[in-house]
Amino acid sequence: MGENGDTEDTGYTFGDTDSIRWRNTWKLLTGGLTEEGRRQYRRDRDLRYAQEDCKRCEKDRDYLLQYSPIIRFLNQKITALGGDLHAGNIRCLTCLDDTGGGFDPEYGILLCANKPVPLEDTLAHEMVHAYDFLRFKADFENINLRHAACTEIRASSLSGECRFWREFWHRGQWKVLNQHQECVRRRATLSVAMRPNCKDDVEAAKIVNEVWDSCFADTRPFDEIYK
Repeated sequence: MGENGDTEDTGYTFGDTDSIRWRNTWKLLTGGLTEEGRRQYRRDRDLRYAQEDCKRCEKDRDYLLQYSPIIRFLNQKITALGGDLHAGNIRCLTCLDDTGGGFDPEYGILLCANKPVPLEDTLAHEMVHAYDFLRFKADFENINLRHAACTEIRASSLSGECRFWREFWHRGQWKVLNQHQECVRRRATLSVAMRPNCKDDVEAAKIVNEVWDSCFADTRPFDEIYK
């Protein structure tokens, strides 16, 4: 809010005409939007293209289920534990928060169709959660934070989302030594910190450190880190 109680000017203009879209895009490219303005821009864009994004996501999902070596392997291991993941319970939706995907034992896997991340990495990440749920019979609704930290470590490590070139080119993480471990630790800590029963990022980091050695070393169902 401004000093007089007015809504803060974010630089973003609401509307759906071609001229308004161009004006907002120009402001985005030239730095004319505040952080809130950029959030509004992304939100409106995601809602406008939700149908197209979901169709593309569903097409890519179906391809991965049929042809991706890591997705096919994980699905075989999940099936062997009594699970059943398929196109009907791996759903593509528009997400209006920072989530890239999610796993729920009752509903299956959520893929955020509007997120610019490799779908294979996201799907593999959530499938590791599904595997861990079936293997440990963990309560994902009221999950113990140590269990949450362990499955987040494993999912980040085994899915491919922390491989060197993804960190180097897309996230600006340019360290060479222990780059994979630092990525896994960072992403697991962020995920644990978002749990409702976690106080803050300090507690999240402490819990990740407590379970790190055993959980990072556990590469099941792979013999080693796949990629």
